[in-house]
Amino acid sequence: MPRFDSLPAWLAWQETLHPQKIDLGLERVAAVAGRMGLLQPDYAVITIAGTNGKGSSVALLAAILGAAGYRVGSYTSPHLLRYNERISISGQAAGDGELCSAFECVDQARGQETLSYFEFGTLAALHLFAAAELDIVLLEVGMGGRLDAVNIIDPDAALVTSIDIDHSAWLGPDREAIGREKAGIFRRDRPAICSDPAPPASLKTAAAGLGARWFSLGQEFSCAVSGSGWDWHGPDSSYRQLPAPALAGVQQFDNAAGVLMALASLRDRLPVPRHAVEQGLQSVTLPGRFQVLPGPVEMILDVAHNPASGRRLAQTLEEVPPAGCTWLVLGMLKDKDVTAFMESLVHNVDHWCLASLAVERGLPAAELRKMLPAPVTGAHDFPSVAAACRYACSHAAAGDRVVVCGSFITVAEAMACHV
Repeated sequence: MPRFDSLPAWLAWQETLHPQKIDLGLERVAAVAGRMGLLQPDYAVITIAGTNGKGSSVALLAAILGAAGYRVGSYTSPHLLRYNERISISGQAAGDGELCSAFECVDQARGQETLSYFEFGTLAALHLFAAAELDIVLLEVGMGGRLDAVNIIDPDAALVTSIDIDHSAWLGPDREAIGREKAGIFRRDRPAICSDPAPPASLKTAAAGLGARWFSLGQEFSCAVSGSGWDWHGPDSSYRQLPAPALAGVQQFDNAAGVLMALASLRDRLPVPRHAVEQGLQSVTLPGRFQVLPGPVEMILDVAHNPASGRRLAQTLEEVPPAGCTWLVLGMLKDKDVTAFMESLVHNVDHWCLASLAVERGLPAAELRKMLPAPVTGAHDFPSVAAACRYACSHAAAGDRVVVCGSFITVAEAMACHV
């Protein structure tokens, strides 16, 4: 008999199985993966790490590879509305029944080994991918890289996106230390690609020490935006006048450039024609990344939650100024650099609506208020994201916009109440 017969029951139990919610290390998860026969997949693998831009890069890769006719599996985290979003095969999220069956297989294989929530989900994803006859799988690192559960799989190419300060308690206090952790996904004689235009030196040093083949944006490959299109140049191939990525923000050109380098590095195994690149760039979607919900009062949903992503959000808001005012609905977690995040947005916001997040790591609105930068006055506190959204939308005038950010949880609550 299965341990549980519903997805919510499985997930609630997984939250309690391991004594630590975050316990970085590969020994437990690799041992179980070995018993399940998952460590040497038949499909190609690209592993994606980074502070910001991982989700966008996975979405771009999946869109382009799908347009080229390949069967693509994607494993991402966290999810917005449903856990099922984390595991996708050919653009379709895994069903409840598939997930429950995969969880049962993991449970049977683990014996007495305890697994964290993320480790359990990673093994379930790999189990589903193994049965799906895929051409390629995209594995998004949950945190760091070196000790993250997805790193039990040796990738055919590794892509590191932009690097900044986040999760410092686990990854280190500066970009150099964090870079060393991200570099843990590199492998000897395999492509190690970085789409951060100014990467920490530790990344290249680590790649050299491992014997990986290093490709860095602005050095071994480049992109240049010109007019309505952009050009990409790699070591032995190039594209001219590509369409802009459909995802908002100038940083998406860097993400797309790294994606094209990753694809170029695997072209002998998985060739991608130009028409697939163009189609993927134009069709890619990613909920919660400067997602615009149109209306008399426009709502913008963005999962930005650290200072670097806050600066990028501010830059994108400046690129598309509203006719009226900007209302910010903000909910954040305790372990983030809240003050620096707020400071990144202070010149782009007219009205602040601070929301409490009803999760263990959530900050009460009253605590958020204490961290507001000095120039901000007249902020309002709310017991929930839904209450903050209702207030902002009801008080905003036509031509104003409401921006919701600060956490995946914040955006998910706004999505739920908007529907």
